[in-house]
Amino acid sequence: MILIFCGTPRFAVPTLEKLVAAGHSVPLVVTQPDRPRGRGMELVASAVKEAAMRLSIPIVQPAAIKNNEEFRSQLAAIRPDAIIVVGYGRIIPQWMIDLPRFGNLNLHASLLPKYRGAAPIQWAIANGETVTGVTTMRIDAGLDTGDILMQRELPISLDDTAETLGPKLASIGAELTIETLCGLERGQVQPVPQDHSRATLAPILKKEDGRMDFSRPADELFNRLRGFRPWPGAFTTFQKKNLQVHRAQPAQSLTPLTPGAIAVEGTRFLVGCGHGTVLELFEVQIEGKRRMTAQEFINGYRLKTGDRLGE
Repeated sequence: MILIFCGTPRFAVPTLEKLVAAGHSVPLVVTQPDRPRGRGMELVASAVKEAAMRLSIPIVQPAAIKNNEEFRSQLAAIRPDAIIVVGYGRIIPQWMIDLPRFGNLNLHASLLPKYRGAAPIQWAIANGETVTGVTTMRIDAGLDTGDILMQRELPISLDDTAETLGPKLASIGAELTIETLCGLERGQVQPVPQDHSRATLAPILKKEDGRMDFSRPADELFNRLRGFRPWPGAFTTFQKKNLQVHRAQPAQSLTPLTPGAIAVEGTRFLVGCGHGTVLELFEVQIEGKRRMTAQEFINGYRLKTGDRLGE
């Protein structure tokens, strides 16, 4: 097929690579404009742009697409069979939806209609799901509301984080995109409308989502820590200073603890959570300092039972 590829993050790269390797013609890649990053605020290319350059595919980076006549003419001249959209980061306008014969096909990192939105991988882990997956769907005017084409499940292990789960989903999603295109071409894939009554949302993450609320049970805090890595992470306060929690897991304590109360049991750094549960912190980082093990933090800050987090 003749395909236009629209994508921006690292998650989209395996799909682009797989499309080219499968022999499809990709005469154009559309990605977001370079963004300033880091302390020097230097312009940085998207992961998809870097991949397209490596594959010698022409790139376009429009600042806006809805009423961009030059961009519209450029896409129309290609006469694509389909437009593949993976994490592009812009609402696809109706003229673009109507352009190719097979429509605009999106790879989404959840089992739709669950986890519609910008952060499906993060929220699936944060909410304690044990299974997630990928969906190929035909884009319509709504937010992840289009007809489902194909789906594939993937278990979430207890040691998965958003950082480890993302690449796994990207890999199986790339394969599923190839299968979907093949099925559409052969007339073997039939679009299935989503059951909108079962939809859940995965909104874009905010910094505040990472704040640890110790009234939540320990397993909830553990899941959110896993889901929100690397950003916004999991953080609280200690002695009025920001404390980032890098590693933790639910545990048992010899000391009855109220939410936010600390117990020091030997080299163990424990904190009380909701419903009488306990979280053990293994690696933390107070603002302006390096990462520390629990024992280093206990010794360095003379931590004692009765101290508190989150105040």
